[in-house]
Amino acid sequence: MSNSETLDQLMPGNLQLWQAKEGHRYSIDAVLLARFVRLGTCRQLADLGTGNAVLPLLLASLTGDAHICGFELQQEMVARARRNVELNGLAERISICATDIRNIRDIWEPGAMDLVVSNPPYRAPISGRVAPNDERAHARHELAGTIDDFALAAAWLLKNGGRFAVVYLVERLNQLFIAMTRAGLEPKRLRMIHATAHSAARLVLVEGIKGGRPGLQVEKPLVLYESCQAERRYTEEVEQMYGNDGAEGQRSCFL
Repeated sequence: MSNSETLDQLMPGNLQLWQAKEGHRYSIDAVLLARFVRLGTCRQLADLGTGNAVLPLLLASLTGDAHICGFELQQEMVARARRNVELNGLAERISICATDIRNIRDIWEPGAMDLVVSNPPYRAPISGRVAPNDERAHARHELAGTIDDFALAAAWLLKNGGRFAVVYLVERLNQLFIAMTRAGLEPKRLRMIHATAHSAARLVLVEGIKGGRPGLQVEKPLVLYESCQAERRYTEEVEQMYGNDGAEGQRSCFL
């Protein structure tokens, strides 16, 4: 075990995860996205900007035999993602591809995926304070691809009728919708995420269908915490998502 890393539990699924102490660390956002997607009969899945492979690990724990490919640009993150896959005995079901999603057309055949997910960088490079750590900077700011690049990559990978699911900032929802529709991904489901029942939404879950017909379903809001107190507890719905009685400690940076 490196002094620069921690070995943490990843729920649901009783998984283990190597993470950098000072770099990018997963938050509740990934869990919410994994629970939002409808896996159904999906057999070929992709995660754009997989980081430590959190989403592939979660999705593998939620589906029986699907194969998941995680695409990641940063070499240190690629190496850690592959270690996490091996650590959890999922090398036969999860592949980590070291690539820039902006060049996806050069390395991957079109229409190969049933489902593409992404927890992309939320902010433009000129927006907010850019994290000094390179991992955190790439996770939070669009330093290696905009939301348009992520939507175009998803559209290339997806079969016609395939689905793209993403978690994003509410304040940039219009940009997300524009990027998706330009790429031919029709927004079909939307769910706002609120820290508490009385707070404004900061994040949103969206699912689009490649070549889908217009028509958006807005689902009931997802409330994370019972109250605004310092010792906040997750709502019953979120506790069920984790599969335990709270799983404290993986709160979103944005809520």
